[in-house]
Amino acid sequence: MSDSRHEVPRTGTITPESYKQGDASEVPVLEAKELVHDLASVQPAGTTVEPAEARPQVAKRGARFWLIFLALSFALFLSPLELTSVSTALPTILLDLNNGEDFIWISSAYTLASTAILPLSGALAEIFGRRPSMLLALVLFALGSALCGSAQTVPWLIGGRTVQGMGGGCILSITNIVISDLVPLKERGFVSGVLGLVWALAAALGPLIGGAVSSHGQWRWLFYLNLPVCGLAFILVLTLLNLKNPPGTFLEKLAKIDWIGNFLIIASSSSCIIALTWGGVVYPWSSARVLVPLLVGLGGMGLFLLYEARIARHPMVPFIILSNRTSFSGYLQTFINPIVMLSVIYYLPTYFQACKGASPLISGVDTFGLSMVLGPIVILTGVSVTKWSRYRTQSYVGWAFLILAMGLLSMVSADTPLARTIGFSVLVSVGGGIVYAITYFPVLAPLPVDKNAHALAFFAFCRSFAGVWGVTISGTILQNELNKRLPVAFLNMYPGGASIAYSAIPDISGLQEPLRSQVRDAFAGSIAVIWQVMIGIAGAGLLSSLAMKNVQMGSKVDEKWGLEKGEKSSPTSKA
Repeated sequence: MSDSRHEVPRTGTITPESYKQGDASEVPVLEAKELVHDLASVQPAGTTVEPAEARPQVAKRGARFWLIFLALSFALFLSPLELTSVSTALPTILLDLNNGEDFIWISSAYTLASTAILPLSGALAEIFGRRPSMLLALVLFALGSALCGSAQTVPWLIGGRTVQGMGGGCILSITNIVISDLVPLKERGFVSGVLGLVWALAAALGPLIGGAVSSHGQWRWLFYLNLPVCGLAFILVLTLLNLKNPPGTFLEKLAKIDWIGNFLIIASSSSCIIALTWGGVVYPWSSARVLVPLLVGLGGMGLFLLYEARIARHPMVPFIILSNRTSFSGYLQTFINPIVMLSVIYYLPTYFQACKGASPLISGVDTFGLSMVLGPIVILTGVSVTKWSRYRTQSYVGWAFLILAMGLLSMVSADTPLARTIGFSVLVSVGGGIVYAITYFPVLAPLPVDKNAHALAFFAFCRSFAGVWGVTISGTILQNELNKRLPVAFLNMYPGGASIAYSAIPDISGLQEPLRSQVRDAFAGSIAVIWQVMIGIAGAGLLSSLAMKNVQMGSKVDEKWGLEKGEKSSPTSKA
């Protein structure tokens, strides 16, 4: 779509001379104050003037906007709540289902499904409209939650997590898309920060809820509790999110979906995750069963991008969103940051449970600082971007904090005081929160507003796909290190090897000395290797941030996706 001013019939070409001559056919209807402002700016002859009704009325957001924001917040609350609650309860779930071999897939299935569907989510929002797409996402999330809660086997649970992930990925993507429709990028810092606070609050409550219900043997309620929240979010979205819908019949819209592109991205993503899940756990990294799917998957992603740029009639990832170095740097940072953050979110509770003897509930409390600091940091960072119209300095500071925090965590042992470990995790939130808030802006600032949906869907894809890499790489490191470090006497108690031993974390506190201390040290040393790897990954993030420019942020929104007008007879409703 071109600039929004071309869609308004009353836009005309105006010069100071034509205005003085009273050429009413060329002069758009403007408020007097706005007209004086436009003439005073001494526009060159032939300049196209944007009429008042085409300009975003960002300063006049009323109850309707904030009710929509409430609906989006309820929807957004679901995904991080599910992510963090399951990570805390994972050992208990595996013990109850008598299967520790596939523990990585319980995490990876969710992130894989949400990753694979994200490019499609942007296309669905663009083709069918924002509200229908969000309602579909909520239905998928609710269905997946019901399947997970009723799971009797690990494969059943993995299937439910897959359906859940499809809904959760769409929720994250479409929430950002709707906000971009209603709030200009230049003024989006505070609103994005509040959404970050919602995410952080859900992430903070997740470990507490997960720990509480799993401690009482009721882990299924981690999933059943999603159902009433999904129901409330569905009602709010259905009644409040009355945005404009694109024209066309259902079949016409269906024909615009990039089916070949979807097949390429789903197949290549799945291939990568299979390789990452098997590598070093089921098969050696040098095995063809690991290298072949990994190389095929990475090659498939390259083919997907080439197809989108050269062949696709309705591309999910238009080449323009990757064609400048600032957006490209933003996407790289978006990919790298979650690798570090999700590694900490998933495996810091493992440290507390295995090394400190914490119950799932107490480990959730111990990670509370990690989650709760994130929200305020995201808000403050967003406000700073809006106030100073700058984002590069904040990015550099965020990466520096993240590198420092991972370095400190890498020195934590089984006997390190608890308060010190919690303090280091807070520093992770400071650095990761700053970067989380910043990457949004360099991605969108150089792009026209009509590319927001595709750009944000790919933005969410990078973030979600990074989560897959973060969780699986860290899980692989943990498995490999446990195989080398755990005492033989402990491994002999669990014939399945380190993967089974991982699910036996609740039994560690009941071991006799010196075996108990040896197992604690083995887990602490193995997890420390994860943090050492993350130092290098965070360093790569800092290097990638150096490529971006400080592009001026836009003050317009895409009028194609504005709110439906409440008064059909108003002048603006005719535009």
